[in-house]
Amino acid sequence: MPVIAMNQETGSQGKFVAEKLAEELGLDIVRHQIIDHVAQKMHLRKSMLTRFLQGKAGLIERWGTDEASLALFKVEEILELAAKGNVIIRGWGATHVLRPIPHIPCVRVGAPFKTRVNWLMNSLGTDDEDMAAEEIRHSDAAHRANMQHQFGVGWGEPMQYDITLNTERLSVATCVEMIKELLKRPEFKETPDSRAKLTNLTLEYHARAALRASPKTADVKVSISADSGKLTMEGIAASSEERHIIAEIVKHVPGVKKVNNKLKVMKYTKMFPSSKT
Repeated sequence: MPVIAMNQETGSQGKFVAEKLAEELGLDIVRHQIIDHVAQKMHLRKSMLTRFLQGKAGLIERWGTDEASLALFKVEEILELAAKGNVIIRGWGATHVLRPIPHIPCVRVGAPFKTRVNWLMNSLGTDDEDMAAEEIRHSDAAHRANMQHQFGVGWGEPMQYDITLNTERLSVATCVEMIKELLKRPEFKETPDSRAKLTNLTLEYHARAALRASPKTADVKVSISADSGKLTMEGIAASSEERHIIAEIVKHVPGVKKVNNKLKVMKYTKMFPSSKT
């Protein structure tokens, strides 16, 4: 069940690399579909969330967007897609989210700035070089900001990727062949351990998302780890009631078989005015 995480620069032809690769390997491509589920969970309009991610949101829209929830729900969607397999996930920080999973290659497709500007001009049928250059600069800035704010990593950091492909020198067909060869290497062979790591991480984020989605636990910050369907929770709850509510919510997350509730109850809640007790 191949899974490929791909990041591409605007104007680098990364879209065509993904499409050709998907066609030859029989994989689905996911990019914009993720936003539908994330917007629904955050109770936001898809158009508004799109503007936010593109760096085009107004001041009021930026204030109304919870970046912590956005990052959490994005990670949950990416992991769920990866767990299903047979997919190329383009953008959304997938290369960062899925990097801990040994059998998933993280690919970056790029090209020099001038090459990208020329490609965009040709694609749009325009000779306005300044407009094309500004569009690419804005896109790059938005991607850098999103990766830094939501994941704390550099968008173009070389060590975030297993392979970087330069489409100024490599054709789309060559890029596809290089990725296919990478998939054949023993380093990217799916094993029971690598599969278990993905399954556990996916369940952990399902539990985190469930807590975030509930008004009663949206602000709760606890440590959650998963192992073969068993969830272990550690940290501090504001009250015995909150401790119980947290356990009840994660207990009903699909895939959870057992909850090991190690949460401690805050002893002196009056010292913390923000507590819910």
